[in-house]
Amino acid sequence: MITRPEPSEYAPYYEGYVRAVPRGDILDLLESGIGKTMALLGDLSEDKALFRYATGKWSIKEIAGHLCDTERVYAYRALRFARNDPTALPGFEQDDYVARGMFDARPLGGILGEFRAVRAASIALFRGMAPEMFARRGHANGLEFTVRAIPYILAGHELHHVGVIETNYLRTPQHPGKRS
Repeated sequence: MITRPEPSEYAPYYEGYVRAVPRGDILDLLESGIGKTMALLGDLSEDKALFRYATGKWSIKEIAGHLCDTERVYAYRALRFARNDPTALPGFEQDDYVARGMFDARPLGGILGEFRAVRAASIALFRGMAPEMFARRGHANGLEFTVRAIPYILAGHELHHVGVIETNYLRTPQHPGKRS
């Protein structure tokens, strides 16, 4: 079992994500989390998935696409760190990725299918790592991480965005409702 990372294993920015993750096996939590996200978003119509609760905010499709992009970037970081690659990795600008991802032009079901596939690949990556790999460290975006911190960051990141969707997108008077 992958133990919960200490605050010294990730930057303070990620504390809220890591703290949000409930107790339990992190890989099981990643698996169950994707099911909950699919249940929340899977029934939305295409029109409802384009909803933005305010000017300049991402649509639900864009949030789903952002979850895909972030999962890929962080899993790649985990792979590099686990293999003791000493190369400092760059950051990525999430707003630019979303703007250039063209998620609103894609079917929501396709984006969600992609997220399910990317998550399955992340879980397979983590399950295939030897226990000592989780303590290895690397640098990305000028910050230091352990491999162990990354699955917790991914789970907490997903929980954060699901909470934002539930609060600001699906429970607002402007939103036309959850179901299609």
